[in-house]
Amino acid sequence: MKHIVFLFFIILIVSITSCRKDFSTIPSFGQLEFSKDTVFLDTIFTNIGSATYNLKVYNRSNEDITIPNIALEKGSSSNYRLNVDGIPGKDFQNIDILSKDSIFIFVETTVDIASIQNPLYTDRILFDTGTNEQNVDLVTLVQDAHFIYPGRDPFTMKIDSLTLDGQPTTIRGRFLTNTELIFSNTKPTVIYGYAAVSENDVLTINSGSKVYFHNNSGLIIDKGASLKVNGTLNEKVIFEGDRLENSFNTVPGQWGTIWLRAGSKENEMNHTQIKNGIIGILVDSIATSTAPTLTIKNTEIFNHSNFGVLARETSIYGENIVIGNAGEASLACTIGGSYNFIHSTFANFWYNGIRSLPTVLINNFFTYRNASGQEIFEARDLTAANFTNCIIDGNNNIEFLPDRIDGSIFNFNVSNSMIKFNDINNTLSEVPELDFDNTSNYQNILLNGNSHFRNSSLNDFIIGQDSEAINLGNLIGANLVPTDILEVIRTLNPDAGAYQHIEF
Repeated sequence: MKHIVFLFFIILIVSITSCRKDFSTIPSFGQLEFSKDTVFLDTIFTNIGSATYNLKVYNRSNEDITIPNIALEKGSSSNYRLNVDGIPGKDFQNIDILSKDSIFIFVETTVDIASIQNPLYTDRILFDTGTNEQNVDLVTLVQDAHFIYPGRDPFTMKIDSLTLDGQPTTIRGRFLTNTELIFSNTKPTVIYGYAAVSENDVLTINSGSKVYFHNNSGLIIDKGASLKVNGTLNEKVIFEGDRLENSFNTVPGQWGTIWLRAGSKENEMNHTQIKNGIIGILVDSIATSTAPTLTIKNTEIFNHSNFGVLARETSIYGENIVIGNAGEASLACTIGGSYNFIHSTFANFWYNGIRSLPTVLINNFFTYRNASGQEIFEARDLTAANFTNCIIDGNNNIEFLPDRIDGSIFNFNVSNSMIKFNDINNTLSEVPELDFDNTSNYQNILLNGNSHFRNSSLNDFIIGQDSEAINLGNLIGANLVPTDILEVIRTLNPDAGAYQHIEF
């Protein structure tokens, strides 16, 4: 017992002396150095807190110093918050820095745009006063926005979840009201949870609109509802996550998906950019209408942690679309359906881990386990999977895979297109759907050609002067889609893919 008490006192004495300032300092003399002269907090939305940014303050001298005062110039009224060497506040006295040492200052902000005159909100951190005063600027741009939140039970404070097909779900969100069915470009829309569109309603998103999704958020277009995205070349509609800091610009998986549910109808997207989600677009089940479930044109979809487009027994018509990097497949046309793509680029150069699926996957089945635990395969008709004047490329060896089981129709055709397919071990040599000499499925195919993309790691899939896709396209597809995604005329010498080539 005596030993335990003695050990306790030793620990107590050490802890007290370790907190004691046992070195002498001199006052700061205006020679501090900083890791940056301006802290840019990027863009934030009104009343939504920023990320935390850091500033490092160096004492390069041979003396231990004390900074008499560190404070925000706007004082207690400032919308910035500081944490200096582990202490939160807006005004700090007698901050020590040892010789050749440094301290961290962390900066955050939350701003109500209604309380400021200029959306470019600024302040300064002041170090010392008088002739020794030094400063670092703080700058952030504040955007007004239209926010869509799920409801919350006033008693339990539980966030509301959606009811779909008459059944409650665990998906947090709510259906949009009639007054919310038009998104405009006057201010961005920020969505928390899933914003759903009810049967017989149409969500219209005007050109130039920006839609930002919080984590685990997205759009749901329900049975009988429609989505109309009306972007233009100069005013694209953009869907992405709500973290606007530069460091999040290429981070996948920041939000959920745009889900076109079974029975949604006549969905249309034009000049749209969809990036940094889990699944860019999830399209379910062929509608009763003769029109495709989704018609998509002049659209870029990239940097999604799972799929760019995941289609399940549905109908899609696409032209001038670019589906780029994704953690699984760029385009997965599964459980049959009907798909027609003209002058489109499918390119998956995923650098964030191992990717097990090809850039483009086509199949006509789904699997499940019955009550006995047996895996059951069920086939569905693939009435069409047509790729005309397309590029299918990526950083795997096998980037195009038609995966068929018997028991249903399996119709597909690829013409005047470039395909990355390098079966180095001949594991797929006996698969009839991969016989590229079979003219009933393939016409004028270029295998393993050089696409010569401008920057595949940044999802920039414009082709250059050395591309073997130049003049590969046929005039049938070019006449159907006479201009490329940038509205460059292609009817004389059509290149394969969504872009006519340029010189880098």
